[in-house]
Amino acid sequence: MCSLQYVSTHRDQLVSTLTGWSMDKYESLLDYLISWDALSWEEHGDANVVGHPLSKLVRDLLDVIVCKGENACTSFIDAVSAAEKAPSENITCISLPKDHSQLLLYLQCVRPHIVRLIHNHVDVVLQHLLQHGCVSKYEIDFIHLPIYSPSQKARRLLDLFRGKGNESAKCLIEFICRIERGEHFVPDVCSAYQKKLKCTISAQSQFLSTYDGGENFYLENIYTESILELSKGSNVSEHQQSSQSPLELQDIVNAYGVINENADTILILGDAGSGKSTLLQHIHHLWADGKALQNYAFVFPFSCRSLCCLVKQVSLKSLLFEHCCWPDHLQEEIFQFILANPKKVLFTFDGFDEFKFNFTDDNKHCSPMDPTSIENTVFNLVQGNLMKDSVKVVTSRPDAVTVVLRRHVKKELILKGFSEEGMEMFMNKHHSDAEISKKIISLVKANSSIHGLCHIPVFCWIVSKCHKELIIKGCSSPHTMTDMYILTLQHFLLHAAPASKHSENILKKTASSINRLGKLAFWGLCHELYVFSHQQILESNIAEEDLTLGFLVLSKSFSVNVRLPMQHYEFLHITFQCFFAALYITVSDDVSSSSLQHLFSWTTNSTNDSFVQRIPHICVQRCWQKENEIMLQTIEKHNLQITANFVSGLFSQKLYDLLDESWQSKKLPSKCATIKRCLSKGIKKHFKSIPPAVPGEKKAMHAMPQFVWLIKCIYEMQDRKLAKSSVKGLEVDHFKITYCGIGPSECAALAFVLKHLKNPIGIQLDHNSVGDNGIEQLIPCLHLCQALYLRDNNISDKGICNLLEQALHWQHFQKIALFNNKLTDNCTSSFANLLRHKQNFLALRLGNNCITDAGAEILAEGLKENHSIQFLGLVGNNIGSIGGKALAVLLQRNTSLEELCLEENKLQDNDAILLAQSIKKNSTLRTLKLSNNPLGEQGISAFAEALHHNTTITAIWLKGIRFTSDMVQNIGYLDPRLSLDG
Repeated sequence: MCSLQYVSTHRDQLVSTLTGWSMDKYESLLDYLISWDALSWEEHGDANVVGHPLSKLVRDLLDVIVCKGENACTSFIDAVSAAEKAPSENITCISLPKDHSQLLLYLQCVRPHIVRLIHNHVDVVLQHLLQHGCVSKYEIDFIHLPIYSPSQKARRLLDLFRGKGNESAKCLIEFICRIERGEHFVPDVCSAYQKKLKCTISAQSQFLSTYDGGENFYLENIYTESILELSKGSNVSEHQQSSQSPLELQDIVNAYGVINENADTILILGDAGSGKSTLLQHIHHLWADGKALQNYAFVFPFSCRSLCCLVKQVSLKSLLFEHCCWPDHLQEEIFQFILANPKKVLFTFDGFDEFKFNFTDDNKHCSPMDPTSIENTVFNLVQGNLMKDSVKVVTSRPDAVTVVLRRHVKKELILKGFSEEGMEMFMNKHHSDAEISKKIISLVKANSSIHGLCHIPVFCWIVSKCHKELIIKGCSSPHTMTDMYILTLQHFLLHAAPASKHSENILKKTASSINRLGKLAFWGLCHELYVFSHQQILESNIAEEDLTLGFLVLSKSFSVNVRLPMQHYEFLHITFQCFFAALYITVSDDVSSSSLQHLFSWTTNSTNDSFVQRIPHICVQRCWQKENEIMLQTIEKHNLQITANFVSGLFSQKLYDLLDESWQSKKLPSKCATIKRCLSKGIKKHFKSIPPAVPGEKKAMHAMPQFVWLIKCIYEMQDRKLAKSSVKGLEVDHFKITYCGIGPSECAALAFVLKHLKNPIGIQLDHNSVGDNGIEQLIPCLHLCQALYLRDNNISDKGICNLLEQALHWQHFQKIALFNNKLTDNCTSSFANLLRHKQNFLALRLGNNCITDAGAEILAEGLKENHSIQFLGLVGNNIGSIGGKALAVLLQRNTSLEELCLEENKLQDNDAILLAQSIKKNSTLRTLKLSNNPLGEQGISAFAEALHHNTTITAIWLKGIRFTSDMVQNIGYLDPRLSLDG
């Protein structure tokens, strides 16, 4: 059917389709037609009369197109198709033609692309053209009529230039080329404010202060990247996540991994001390220095910690100008530009978990001018009720994110701390003396406990800061998080009192200062206060000597974001505030032993509806008269957990003796007994909740985050007797902890407790952050492990080879699953060695890694000597024909394998034929999975013929293979065991 006939016979359908388009989309159709010279400008005008209904315009256009004949109809069909496509599919590069006499014609030819390119930059283009005398203010006012959308404004601009000369067209094209190259422009009215904002942010972000504020480094020289990954809920397949390179800065704001197209907020999650604030500082610095994210005209950084202190109501305008950066002139014009161009604006909110208000989307506030509470302003920004389409980057600890907040999240990322290389880079950057950094790195690697902690940046800093003490301690180095903080405490105290000797008890000497700091820290946690005013410092009786210790420093949060006349203070880090609060709870006789039970009952805690909101935050002394038992119940859950970890650690035998000597508190013994009783009771409560085993299946326990936290508390206590008694009643066959953020430190805690189990057990840690360090921490308990599941845990060859070397000596070890990790051919020799020596090994699952034909050959060699393995999985690797051939040869003589999974391995017909020949001789294989391989008729025919000789196989999975009717006819009878849906 010719184009003219098609348009004529399908007229009603075309009218119906095009009438359903938006006016913008219809005008883009006209753009293509005018650019291809399928319409004259007069015909274009008749098909685009302002005020006419779209249905009439479409019919008039079709009349014109049909009258113009076959060529016009062909162009029309192509234009409809082009208008339907995504903009990225119709890319044309703009360049200034050599023949300057044809510039107006060139503008007509590339009209569709220019409209897409400049529709978000019309204001900037018009300002540039006005400066160069190419347009008048009257013409600008006409283009800016409110009846026009951004794309329509771009078209009116191009229409205007039909009456301009070639010099004006040259000016326009040159400027559009600069836009296409990614150069960033703001109107003159905003340029001075942008420059001031960049200067302000650059000054604030160029130095990275150490936690104690004692040193300042140039951020560029010292910044060390942490591992940044998409969360598990992102719309990215596991195979894509496994094969991707580490996420970079631009990946934070691009479209990769988006889970909600309609939302504006990007959520970056990370545990306390994982580097969230430093990452945002890095983002701010790069933008301010013009090195990244230059598509944003303005970046507005906010600290939720400081915003909590705002009592006065704020509008969006006052939040930006009064609490971030004040415009010296033209405030109204600048604010209107910000409102009109939300896609050019980036907000960052650091520490959303420290925002003391529960997130809610109940209170809608859409006015940028009307003041409301600070929490309402921030919440409506996050939801998009204010500044819709602007980007908001929010950081938070994972457990603080609610279901309600996640409804408004566009993309979710996780900051996982340092890799092994990152940890070493951190040490090298913090010490100019290469010998010192080398000694520190060697020390970390030699101590598995410290090694397990140092993937968290704050612990890297502690090790870097206290390296001299660590080197002196040698084999008596710290084992737990609490040990590390005690070491830091001693380091600071000795640094503040240089005359003191290392041999004397510095804690005893400074007990009064520690008490006062601890009391302030505890009071702050109870009231969700992390920044303290000068008045609150005075009311807490904090002395000058307490400040000189270096734990309470001038608040960084108030350097720009909030204008307050008095100095404000904060602890080095939220973990240090929790640590001092824990010290106070432990040694203060004002805290009763019985009240400690509330440290371990946070699941019933409802902080923001509790007593804390009814207490005025004015006078510390008045509030302090409240019962400490009540105060403990008001601490925010996540800080309560950290504090409880520290309290547990302070009752380890080593630290208990130190505290007893330093404070001689009469309540220490009873408090210690209370802690142990609470932990034991909490663990047993979990055991009692385990459902009975389903008949014919193993009894399994699915551990929840609270259980992991209790285990960490037991580990901090380093009480082997308590660990042993805690798992005494655990009688399960399978222990499951998935999606719980298990990292190296949690692995160390699990191993400390689980190694006391009496019977072998299966351990499932899928979808966590175990990594190579975590493998090292788990090894002490894996001799009891029958089956180990470590899917999606960022494990590399180094970590798994270390495990397999030890596994040779574990008599119970029979299964391992490592789907979606970072394994390559380099680890296959270790697996082959395991298979040779363990004749009770049953299952090896290595799907979605980076194993090629070379690795498959090595595995096959190991499998030849193994007579026990029943399950082998190599899904989603790249073993190819050579690997397939090696496994086919293996199948001919293997007498134990029951399931072989080779899906998504680029196997072809020749490989299928070899496998088919092998199964003729194999009598044990039951399931062969070959889905999503490019197999054709020859391969399928080979399997169909092989099944005539094999009665053992129950299924061959062939999903993803396109069967044509000719293939089915040629093959003939399709055995039902050839599963097309598997």
